[in-house]
Amino acid sequence: MNISQAKDYIKNDIRLYLKKDEYGEYRIPVVRQRPIFLLGAPGIGKTAIMEQVAAELNVALVSYSMTHHTRQSALGLPFIKHTEYEGMEYDVSEYTMSEIIASVYDVMKESDIKEGILFLDEINCVSETLAPSMLQFLQYKVFGRHKVPDGWVIVTAGNPPEYNKSVREFDVVTMDRLKVLEVEADYDTWKRYAKEHGVHNAVTGFLEIHKDYFYHMEMTAKGRSYVTARGWEDLSTILHLYEEEDMKVDETLVGQYIRNDKIVKEFTAYYDLYNKYKRDYQLEDILDGNPPETAFARSSKAGFDERLSVLSMLIDKVMAEIGDVIKTSDYLTELMVPLREIKENSADKSSDEIVDFATSKEEGYLNRIEKLSAANSLSNDDRNRLRRLASFFKSSVTDIRESDSDSNAFAVIESNFNKEVSSLKSGSEQAKLRLHNLFEFVKKAFSEGNELLLLVTELTANTESARFIAQFGSEDYKEASKTMMLTERQDAILEEILDLDL
Repeated sequence: MNISQAKDYIKNDIRLYLKKDEYGEYRIPVVRQRPIFLLGAPGIGKTAIMEQVAAELNVALVSYSMTHHTRQSALGLPFIKHTEYEGMEYDVSEYTMSEIIASVYDVMKESDIKEGILFLDEINCVSETLAPSMLQFLQYKVFGRHKVPDGWVIVTAGNPPEYNKSVREFDVVTMDRLKVLEVEADYDTWKRYAKEHGVHNAVTGFLEIHKDYFYHMEMTAKGRSYVTARGWEDLSTILHLYEEEDMKVDETLVGQYIRNDKIVKEFTAYYDLYNKYKRDYQLEDILDGNPPETAFARSSKAGFDERLSVLSMLIDKVMAEIGDVIKTSDYLTELMVPLREIKENSADKSSDEIVDFATSKEEGYLNRIEKLSAANSLSNDDRNRLRRLASFFKSSVTDIRESDSDSNAFAVIESNFNKEVSSLKSGSEQAKLRLHNLFEFVKKAFSEGNELLLLVTELTANTESARFIAQFGSEDYKEASKTMMLTERQDAILEEILDLDL
């Protein structure tokens, strides 16, 4: 299965493991809650999906790489405890709490979230001295003499032996106590993730042409050569920063993330072409509705790779603006809830009381950020949204205090909200216009190719663009979709006629 399918299985398992009956008992007894074992090649996103699952399910997350642990850090340190049994005194061995178990309790204390995921990576690469205790942990959820708290689901991950010489094969008794999910690298799945997480367009554009380079492992005279999804995403991050600082990207930089000489050379050459396309086609002019004639002349002679790269760059620019509009829409939708509460109670409240309410809301959002961060279950989008909500109430309090009127506190807050709504309307209209200009350019520049189909497909597959079109509309998208459906139906009818062999 691919990593997206594995994520869905894990989410479903965790939901069911944490489901309780009317007496507050877990429907699946803790002893029957099998640890989940993700088995897959390195760098395909196993750790990343655990962060996403924790954020989406609002549970805590504690992550550990087991290769960094000794027997002492995992089990705890021994000490002598004096005790009495049936009137006789004895000195017995005891252990301090495992560092791993202690981390779970620390997160529960700091975040006030009592349920979560304990994620142990590289589980099948532990040291020889730790291996027996690791097997005991997988069977009984106990490190030393300390048990993982109820409400914490154990998810583990490991690499197949061909990727790691340190791998230890689990015996049948241990494997029979695990839920095993074998995960494979899949570009199409990663591409959706990349589009939604701002992976550099040069990376996605290159991989769209060379999908076989997405994940690559081979032995060479110099040793193992490898390219992973993690490497592409980390390269994307540094490319964005290099461009911000106007620094030169070369093979030496690319080779620090992509460990294959041939792919490094090809990507660096593509990146140079990518920047040349940006200059030659004047992408901003195209989206502003003023495409240069040179862009049409060049596109008519361009090869498939160039056309695909230019289209991808244009789509990414529009998608980024659409994403901003959707994030603003979500923020305002959430903001309406406390504003209704203020409005319903503002008639009999003084300006100071409304200020106190707004201040408590700001503090509440900041507290949520702190708690969710402590639980390791706060996504970047959620963090930005919560900060934006806190900032709205902070600025509104400042505006109220600077206002001349003492009796119009809610009117100040309402005015600020209306400004935000107006900004959303302006942003959505601008995004719709640039989307329209993109459709016009594609229809004129690539009239003979499949670029229009690719554009419609990308807009349909992306969650934010699909939501934008549903919420704000796009006549160009509707018209193109109908045309595509009609063409597909005509092709299907033609195939049926040919099959009749008349």
